[in-house]
Amino acid sequence: MSVQQEAGADSGALEVWIDQDLCTGDGICAQYAPEVFELDIDGLAYVKGADDELLQDRGATTPVPLPLLTDVVDSAKECPGDCIHVRRVSDSVEVYGPDAE
Repeated sequence: MSVQQEAGADSGALEVWIDQDLCTGDGICAQYAPEVFELDIDGLAYVKGADDELLQDRGATTPVPLPLLTDVVDSAKECPGDCIHVRRVSDSVEVYGPDAE
């Protein structure tokens, strides 16, 4: 089963957000998907908007581009802080991350 099928991506778009309260600043996410994640000067990871700007508001989300889905999922799986949340936009169900079923 592909990551897209496993995540239910066939049924709609996915988005990702980071809980900075749990972020350990290891930067694994930015290594896997630098187009989506970046460490800021405070040492914590944030998602990036379409214009490559860091989204620093609490709970800020960004769409997961389908070509980068595997990299984003790997980031969530490998994150030592368990702070990366990937969810379906249509129903806000978390498909990867600490609250995924």
